[in-house]
Amino acid sequence: MAGIRVPRPGERVHREECAFSYSGPESEGGLYICMNTFLGFGKQFVERHHLKTGQRAFLHLKRTRKAKSDDGSSGAGDPPKKKPTRLAIGVEGGFEVDSDPFELEEEVKIVILPDNVAISRESLALMAPAIRERVTASIEALLSADSASRRQDVEAWDGEVRQVSQHAVALRQPATDVRIPPCGWRCSQCDLRENLWVNLTDGSILCGRRYFDGSGGNNHALEHHKRTGFPLAVKLGTITPDGADVYSYEEDEMVLDPGLAEHLSHFGIDMMNMQKTDKTMTELELDMNQRVGEWGAIQESAVQLKPLYGPGNTGMHNLGNSCYLNAVMQVVFSINDFQNKYVGHMHKIFQDSPADPTQDFNTQVAKLGYGLLSGEYSRAPPESEEGEGENDKPEPEGISPRMFKALVGKGHPEFSTNRQQDAHEFFLHFINMVERNCRSSENPNLAFRYVAEERFHCLASSRVKYTQRVDYIMQLPVPLEAALNKEELADAERQRRTAEEQGTELPEVVRAKVPFQACLDSFSEPEQVEDFWSTALQAKSVAVKNTRFTSFPDCLVIQIKKFTFGLDWVPKKLDVSIDMPEILDLSGLRGRGLQPGEAELPDIAPPPLLTPDEPKAPVLDESLVEQVAEMGFPREACRKAVYHTNSSGLEPAINWVMAHLDQPDFSSPLVLPSTGGGHKTPDTEPPPEESVVTVTSMGFTREQALRALHATNNSVERAVDWIFSHIDEPDTEVSMEVSEGRSASGTMSETTPAGPRVRDGPGKYQLFAFISHMGTSTMCGHYVCHIKKEGRWVIYNDQKVSASERPRRDLGYIYFYQRDTG
Repeated sequence: MAGIRVPRPGERVHREECAFSYSGPESEGGLYICMNTFLGFGKQFVERHHLKTGQRAFLHLKRTRKAKSDDGSSGAGDPPKKKPTRLAIGVEGGFEVDSDPFELEEEVKIVILPDNVAISRESLALMAPAIRERVTASIEALLSADSASRRQDVEAWDGEVRQVSQHAVALRQPATDVRIPPCGWRCSQCDLRENLWVNLTDGSILCGRRYFDGSGGNNHALEHHKRTGFPLAVKLGTITPDGADVYSYEEDEMVLDPGLAEHLSHFGIDMMNMQKTDKTMTELELDMNQRVGEWGAIQESAVQLKPLYGPGNTGMHNLGNSCYLNAVMQVVFSINDFQNKYVGHMHKIFQDSPADPTQDFNTQVAKLGYGLLSGEYSRAPPESEEGEGENDKPEPEGISPRMFKALVGKGHPEFSTNRQQDAHEFFLHFINMVERNCRSSENPNLAFRYVAEERFHCLASSRVKYTQRVDYIMQLPVPLEAALNKEELADAERQRRTAEEQGTELPEVVRAKVPFQACLDSFSEPEQVEDFWSTALQAKSVAVKNTRFTSFPDCLVIQIKKFTFGLDWVPKKLDVSIDMPEILDLSGLRGRGLQPGEAELPDIAPPPLLTPDEPKAPVLDESLVEQVAEMGFPREACRKAVYHTNSSGLEPAINWVMAHLDQPDFSSPLVLPSTGGGHKTPDTEPPPEESVVTVTSMGFTREQALRALHATNNSVERAVDWIFSHIDEPDTEVSMEVSEGRSASGTMSETTPAGPRVRDGPGKYQLFAFISHMGTSTMCGHYVCHIKKEGRWVIYNDQKVSASERPRRDLGYIYFYQRDTG
């Protein structure tokens, strides 16, 4: 009993989930909570913890589900589901979730190991007073503590829950003669009569933002805020006695204004006599999602899908906008390299785990992999009795990856939140974490890693330069000009404009049909590079760049670049259909290196941009940062974009953002170099150990990593390029094996050039998985994935796993191909 502690305020208490499995109080055997470390363990892991730490006292929680008694108030049958009227889940008017027909009965006792002596709470009265007081205090604190797991769980999500604006209470409203009539409004800049907003400071009536599909306003209300700084605006047509849509530009979200009635009366608007005449922002979002039409198609809602159970068919519960994580990890653990690394070596990983396994990356990835592949959490429900309705069947069991999500998102400005994220960015973030945690051990990222060759042809000197870079994803552009149904698209656009002018319902969105070959041709075609530094001329020139593959990975990941910007820099998603092939041959894209007759550009470093005795202060235009951030990008990425483009304008900053979207440190904080007397040069400032580990994990030596990082101001991406460009220097030769193992195809080049550790083989592939996104942007919507198993497609839609009947391969976002060994 001497080791029993009372948890301090804020200390993590894991009373809902085992550190090594997904066992919990409702599992068979219950959950054992160490009364010293407050870690939770399932029955199969509690003795391991006792032997490793010597802790003996555990609080045992066991919950039993019992059917709720029927009070007779429910009628026969279930009422039909209502159409959602709120952008919410699990609340009145929102998207419905099935209510739990069970109630829980909890049993609490203390278990002393190794003898498994059980002490009930009633038996505590027999203990000595001093011991009883400490034990009782510990039990009460453990039971009442805010569970570490429950902190990550989201029971309901409401997109309409709004906070009071920080500008509402002290809103400045100068004296004015402006009086706003109850109807007949129009934008003072463009005469639009819909999507109008009144600024609560000066009473200006202006149109709202333009939407991704071209509808909406002309951004005049936003531009007015940028000029004046006036923070709050109300959407006209949504004002009723119950409230209105209020938007805060500085807080960048819909807000509450407790003094709205008073603020509106300043311009002669009587809120109590107003009626709703326009759609709220929530209604517009719901309409947009339903109009896009991809939700039902991708989720195969029109057909009855057969649920699947057993090993490899375990679903993952949505923890509140965590579907992006669920889809990525389902695909990752369908790949042999990750299965072998984490599930095949699970017992050793668990044995070597630190004192707090909930904070160990390898432990939590192994736990997730076993949870998905073992089948322990995907058992088929008992056969329905005759007369039992379909709605009486229990939901699929599945797992809740709370610990994993909390760990991989820890410290990250985006993935640590419960907001929706980009599956592509999360995939790269996860890959980066695998690199950092593998060090010299087996690295499953070898399945994805390849070397890309970039050939630059200087048009002025007719000389060439070859560079190589390590990559994990092939990004395919979408050339809309190659669409096969241009006439249909043009007709749909005319119908949309007519509907807007007449105020009628907008037509269904028509999807552009773009051939896959057109996307591939766009990727491989020459790209003109302006301001290319020609070492032959020692001046800027124009070059043509071609990208090819130096090596082909075992698993090729292709991202379709659906998220882009219009000519007015409004973010939008390209709603396209691409005929992605099941069999893909990229052999024609293999790079050949320097060819006979080609003359190389001299390997001379360009002149420095700054002289050591004339340092320039960093340039960072915060107003420009705000403009970029308003487009939905992470703020730190926007700061880096503005800084690296010398605050030269919005367009260069956006171009920088689009060029660096796929970098793992895209959202990491900007570190500005010092310009004072204490500034360290790259020769004296050691590179971050994390950067060294990332470079060495790619197969380079530590000495190479240090020299390359020193030469590139600690840029990981540039460091790899530097090593390639200095590969022939005697002191930078790469002395390593090409691979830890052979390619899945069994074919490895016998004369693979020195470089990072990669696998290589034929460039012919078969599609085995794809991730699809539904919604208007990466910041909202839903993700699902399809994986081909044993010759059939399976759809993973959070906790629901079913045999796919109509997989929409043409609407995917990220595709996974494996080398064709046939």
